[in-house]
Amino acid sequence: MPPPVHPGIAPLLDQLNRIILGKDRQLRLALACMLARGHLLIEDVPGVGKTTLAHALARSIGLAFQRIQFTSDLLPADVLGASVYDRDSGSFTFHRGPIFAQFILADEVNRATPKTQSALLEAMEEEQVTLDAASHPLPQPFFVIATQNPSYQVGTFALPESQLDRFLMRIALGYPDRAAERELLTGADRRAAAARAAPVLDVARFLALQEGAAAVFAAPALIDYLQALIEASRRAPQFTSGLSPRAGLGLLAAARAWAFIGGRDAVLPEDVQAVLPAVTAHRLRPAQAQEHASPTALVEDWMTSVPLP
Repeated sequence: MPPPVHPGIAPLLDQLNRIILGKDRQLRLALACMLARGHLLIEDVPGVGKTTLAHALARSIGLAFQRIQFTSDLLPADVLGASVYDRDSGSFTFHRGPIFAQFILADEVNRATPKTQSALLEAMEEEQVTLDAASHPLPQPFFVIATQNPSYQVGTFALPESQLDRFLMRIALGYPDRAAERELLTGADRRAAAARAAPVLDVARFLALQEGAAAVFAAPALIDYLQALIEASRRAPQFTSGLSPRAGLGLLAAARAWAFIGGRDAVLPEDVQAVLPAVTAHRLRPAQAQEHASPTALVEDWMTSVPLP
């Protein structure tokens, strides 16, 4: 039996599951990330549906969408925009770049140089762009979903810690199971299905759902458990450093959103555990002795070392 779903989320999740087959948990994590007002990083091999997922999310919520293909010759101005001199007026006019949209797909973000990657930092943290001493607010809601190929592939530039920390979650879609792949091979094209998807929510309704997720109750005992996890990460020998306060706030927001999707009005420890690997694995650098271990496995090992409240 599938897990319960909040009635306001159910139509959206149903549509996404018809487009992205066999990935209900990853879709719930992506929705939890958006409800928690965070940005999402999807790291996986090419061809497993990362871009299709981004298109499906934007279409299903009715958000203004822009896709930016990151390449080695992309410049910051290609993302943010630039001030162009107007000869008639004798002044500079700011021409907005593609970052000025509600939903940004930063496709293959780690194929761009670090200078261009850094163009996203202020936008993702402050929801504004500052150029020539002038600040330009971004549309609301503002959400970035970035895809990246594995770092061992040719032509990639690793994202620095400051950039990774801007993403609330990092997930991987993985290969489909046999039944889902059979349907992929014999059914309609998934990318075409995403392009045809009609909005099941409008922006106002989605903003109301974000407010509902933020209002989910977290008991003092739950906060104690969250603090114990954060403190344990700072002492854990598996990692070179622990979680920051910002990571702790993100973990709580994601747990609230996960509980909200499940139709609950209070956060359970199981909600924290459900989102913890996606929220923390990209923020915790393995110690030298653990550098070849799976980050997710290290996170799960650290998580089980903290007793439940």
